[in-house]
Amino acid sequence: MRFTLVSLFYIIVFSSVSCSKKDTEECKPTIGDVTQSVYASGVIKAVNQYTVFSTVNGILNETKITVGQHVNRGDLLFKLESEKAELNTKNAQLAYQLSQEGNRYIQDKISEMEMRVQSAKDKLALDESIYNRNKRIHEYKIVSEVDFERVELAYKSSKINYETAKKQLDQLRAQLKNDQSRTNINLKINQKLENDFSIKSAFSGKVFDIPVKEGTLITTQTPLAIIGQSDSFLIELEVDENDMVQVRLGQQVLVTMDSYKGRVFDAVVDKIYPIMDERSRTFKIEAHFIKPPPKLYPNLTAEANIIIKIKKNVITIPKSYLIHGEYVLVNTDEKRKVTIGLSDYQNAEIISGLSVGETIYKPK
Repeated sequence: MRFTLVSLFYIIVFSSVSCSKKDTEECKPTIGDVTQSVYASGVIKAVNQYTVFSTVNGILNETKITVGQHVNRGDLLFKLESEKAELNTKNAQLAYQLSQEGNRYIQDKISEMEMRVQSAKDKLALDESIYNRNKRIHEYKIVSEVDFERVELAYKSSKINYETAKKQLDQLRAQLKNDQSRTNINLKINQKLENDFSIKSAFSGKVFDIPVKEGTLITTQTPLAIIGQSDSFLIELEVDENDMVQVRLGQQVLVTMDSYKGRVFDAVVDKIYPIMDERSRTFKIEAHFIKPPPKLYPNLTAEANIIIKIKKNVITIPKSYLIHGEYVLVNTDEKRKVTIGLSDYQNAEIISGLSVGETIYKPK
């Protein structure tokens, strides 16, 4: 952004120049102060100011708030038409109740299967004991080969039956858990969707605006209300990308507003957003007033100069007396090269090439 005369009239310049108005304007360098600043423009915003949006589309049935009202976090602001969502929730509740009845049937089957598993386990223990005894005496040829194989087969069969019964029990338990989770999740989803039609406040604050009317079709892009703190304001400014590298936290800011013409308010940079807006090629920063104006409202326009550097007691001349930013006229028409230091909109610091008391002339 470029410096403008309107935005910079309030830059504090302590230097004064001794200039005379003749046929040829002349001037003498003086000792003074030079202030370097970065221009920014923006608006006043309430602290925690935000725009209320809906997360669903629908017809606005009820507005529960009025402009100027104070609301607390979680207060109901708007209600959208939610008949379909309510029916879906009831349907999910019925499905949940039916699943609970079905789950009782599965629970009975689980109890029955647990008994079968215990029975298969007991039989396996018995057949394993018989098998181990017959295995020991089989080595001494006391038991026939046929009888031993019959005992071994019974043991293996019991083992398979026990493992099968355990798997069936695990499957029934998993089925019960999945059915419960599925119907419970479906119910919660529908309850959440139904709750989305009741729009609540995210923060406590004052209602500054309600730009919609009941009966309006609301989309997720429709602003419903603007809410923020009523007694605390900040300045949201945009700084050109060319100037942003000079801005730091804690820097002094001089602010003017059309609402308070002729007055300058001190502020301090307290937040810098570290990403550039690609459309405007600007960075957003926030500043707070040291001593705020008596009355403020959201979206009041503001202009500001962020003080980058102040040099005191330096030799200064008006910038209009410079030629190509590095020469001045002495003896009416003699060019002299000078070294320029800090400069603001009006004055420039002379580092070398000119001393106090010498006369310089304004170029034609």
